[in-house]
Formats: sequence, structure tokens, C-alpha cells
Amino acid sequence: MNTPPPPHTSVRRVRLTALASVLCLLVSGCSFLGSAEDGADADAAGGSGGMKVTLVTHGGKGDAFWDLVRRGAEAAAAKDRVDLTYVSDADPAAQADLVRDAVRAKADGIAVTLAKPAAMRGPVAQAKAAGIPVVGLNSGIDAWRPTGLLEYFGQDESVAGRAVGDKLDDLKAKHALCVVHERGNVALEARCAGVRKTFRGDTDNLYVDGSDMNAVTAAIASRLRQDSSIDEVVTLGAQYGLGAVKAVRQSGSSAKVATFDLNKDLVKAVRSGEVRFAVDQQPYLQGYLAVDALWLYRTNGNVSGGGTAPVLTGPAFVTRSNVSAVARFAAAGTR
Repeated sequence: MNTPPPPHTSVRRVRLTALASVLCLLVSGCSFLGSAEDGADADAAGGSGGMKVTLVTHGGKGDAFWDLVRRGAEAAAAKDRVDLTYVSDADPAAQADLVRDAVRAKADGIAVTLAKPAAMRGPVAQAKAAGIPVVGLNSGIDAWRPTGLLEYFGQDESVAGRAVGDKLDDLKAKHALCVVHERGNVALEARCAGVRKTFRGDTDNLYVDGSDMNAVTAAIASRLRQDSSIDEVVTLGAQYGLGAVKAVRQSGSSAKVATFDLNKDLVKAVRSGEVRFAVDQQPYLQGYLAVDALWLYRTNGNVSGGGTAPVLTGPAFVTRSNVSAVARFAAAGTR
């Protein structure tokens, strides 16, 4: 049962800095945000004193993917004149505490990721009991409704993985190594499982510590040296795709590289042919829609997907043949 939308509350003028940031993106394509902060350090943006929204992700420190999510959320907050606070922690228990903090701070809306859904059930229940609507994004497409979320914005990772498996068949690959950079993350596990379902060749999983890029590259290179039959490395994040390119060089392997997710450096690698393709789930759009949805629910009672269906932001394949269409947006820090 959905929480009834609270009465409309007028909001004051958005801070000029937030508006300037959005105009900077739209007009000159510049990047106005640094890396998303890990742990309890919070960054606020958007309006001052109006509707308060907290975005709580599982993003690790320095991960460019979450910069894109946050930029989208910032843009929606500026448009809607929302006071937005972004917080993140890769540890599920700590992420749950951040949701509880938002409840205690009397947020008007909360957006969460469900990389480890079990950890979020209690905090989400507390938010609902306090009359605070909660939406999901990015991770947990199979868990958002049982967890009690109002709406969900993201990619069906199983569908995306199966699409990658079909793509590998089209490319005549025979043996894929799927590199999982966070053990137990339901979205990442679903991607590799999806690849395995449709790919007619062999698929092996390699678990690495995604917080240490040097270790990731070394682990992939070591595996490629051990097994020369591996002809495709599939990574689950843009930076890991770039790490796999280095690993292929270091190992002397002839394996090709494909990846999930996109950033400006990965665009260059696709253009050069070092990465065969990327699966774009549009993280900027996920952050934008999550914040905008909470504003629409509060001001007009809207619920995307009727509260029963997710809003899909991917998958889309970015290849050498179409990468130019997204290159300028990636350079601006929004794709």
C-alpha cells in the first residue's frame, strides 16, 4: 500500500550555485562535481529550505559511476527546487544507518539502492512508518516491491546479462571471463548469471576486490596467463573494463574486452576498438528520475509504473559504430 502524498509545500528559490551548475552542464558541458564521498559525509545541493530529499547509495569512494548518478540527481533537485543530500557507503550496514539518519532528519523523501536488499528492509520500514516515501534505483529490481519501495528506476540486470550473452555469440566468442568486483552484490551477480544463460560458450566468474584497481588488473592478467582459451573478458563497470584492457596487454593474451557501464574514458576505448562494446544503463537518468519522482509524488501524487512496474533505463549497447552519438554527453560528465 502506497503512503498517501503529503500536502503540497511551497519551496524557496534554489541556490544560485545549483542553478549555475546545471546551466554549466547544459551550456558548456563542464563537470561541476567531484567524486561521490564514501561513508557518512553528506553533500547537499538544490533548493534551500524546501522539500528535503536524501539519496543513499552503496557507491564506493572515487567510483566515477556514482558521480553520474549524483549529477543526475543534482540536476533534478535544481529543476524542482529540492534540498538534496547525497550520502553513500559501500558497507550495507552503514548504508542502512544512513537511511535511518535520513528518517531522523525528517526527510520528505528518500531514494535508495538495494545492492544488499536484506540490509535495507528495516530502515525502509522505519521510513514508511514515519510517512516518508522511498523509491529505489540502480540495484534491486527483484527486491524493490518486497522491500516496500514506492517506485524503481534502473536496468533489469538479468535481461542485460542475457543480451550480452547473445552479443558474444554474434561475435563468435567461445570462452568468457565475467569479472565480479563486489561479491554478493545482487545486480552484479545477475549480470554474470544472465550472460551464462544465453552464451553458448563457456563462462567463468572471477571475483576481485573492486576497491583496488591495481589488484583487479593483476588478477585478470593472472587468470589470462593461466587459461589461454579465454577469448572474452566481460567486466561489470567502466573502470574495470579499462583495467581489463591493461590486463590483456600485460598478459600477452589475445582476449577481447566488453563491459557494462560507460564513462568518458571508456568511450575513448570503444572508439579505438580496445573495448568491443559497453552496456549503458544511463546512471545519470537513474539519479534524475529518482529525485524527480519523489517531487512529483509530493506535489501531484504521481507514481511511475503505477507502483507495480519498474521504469527501465537500460540496457543499450554502445559500440564503435554508434559511440559518436553519446561521446559529447560522456565528455560533459552526464553519460
